[in-house]
Amino acid sequence: MPSTAILEKKQAQVAALAERIRSSIAGVVVDYKGITVDDDTKLRKELREAGVEYTVVKNTMLKRASDDAGLSGLDDVLEGTTALATSADDYVASARILQKFADSHKNFTLKSGYLDGAVISTEKLQSLAKLPSREVLLATVCSVFSAPIAAFARGIKAIVDKGGAEECLKEKTAEAPAEEAPAPETAE
Repeated sequence: MPSTAILEKKQAQVAALAERIRSSIAGVVVDYKGITVDDDTKLRKELREAGVEYTVVKNTMLKRASDDAGLSGLDDVLEGTTALATSADDYVASARILQKFADSHKNFTLKSGYLDGAVISTEKLQSLAKLPSREVLLATVCSVFSAPIAAFARGIKAIVDKGGAEECLKEKTAEAPAEEAPAPETAE
């Protein structure tokens, strides 16, 4: 039987892990076996730069923490070596980085993941990993909104380059029919 101090320490670790899961919007559970220390260091650096928290966790602690956080459905994948990557503000960062790493390392695999407190399948996790980053998506939306304005600006510039705005106005006034002047009254 473990001592009271060890038991309290483990309970505090489970509570902290449960809070980390609750406060994150996305997470990925991976099997990290077979990677070198150098590869692991590079992976951790890339995840840290993306704002993703990555830690190796014991399966029993992750099971208890996920149950405390209200995240059910991870029990099937909690065997072997397990690490958890969580993100508090980016839905795709952890999945994208870890899937890219898994593609280049045969023993490293994605086990499962979750979004907004719901467990997702590995197929959904892999499709999520294929999405571009938030910055790329925002840039795409901005370009869609600015395209009509840019086309209008190019059209105006072409008119000015062609002969100037004054010429266009002269052509428009010459083409417009002149208003009929009132007929002068004749004296009879």
